[in-house]
Amino acid sequence: MSLLHAEAVTERAEHPVDIVERLAALNEWVFNREDDDEISIAVTGTWSDYHMAFTWLPELETLHIGCAFDLKVPDRRRQELLTLVSTLNEQIWVGHFELWAGEGVVMFRQALILAGGAMPNSRQCEVVLTNALENCERYYQAFQFVVWAGKSVREALEAAMFETHGHA
Repeated sequence: MSLLHAEAVTERAEHPVDIVERLAALNEWVFNREDDDEISIAVTGTWSDYHMAFTWLPELETLHIGCAFDLKVPDRRRQELLTLVSTLNEQIWVGHFELWAGEGVVMFRQALILAGGAMPNSRQCEVVLTNALENCERYYQAFQFVVWAGKSVREALEAAMFETHGHA
């Protein structure tokens, strides 16, 4: 017996990706929308340019966000990076990092479930986007330390999480 019952696709007053498009335009971010169900947004962060994709998955009634940054993981550092991803994911309450094995790219993913015809509002979309960016910015250096400096996960996290106080 299934707990889920298939229902007809809910009609929506507005496409969820339209809301994200307005948010991108309002913030003057560069975006591209080649499909009704997806928008790609480029956001400049402190450490990197982030490539974000919001995708509407109608069969799941879910707005998915993927946030990637330029970091190709060489095979020799893949296992240590996977350990870092696992360690980070233990600390993150909403969303998660993963390594896309085929491309060797690190990505932060999260989803906003809108079952039953719920509509996202601008604030919800902004929070999802901000959460992805903040996590990528917070841990970007740890990824760099593991991949390019050859550091262990512990060393990378200690260096990346070191906070300075005051001004020099």
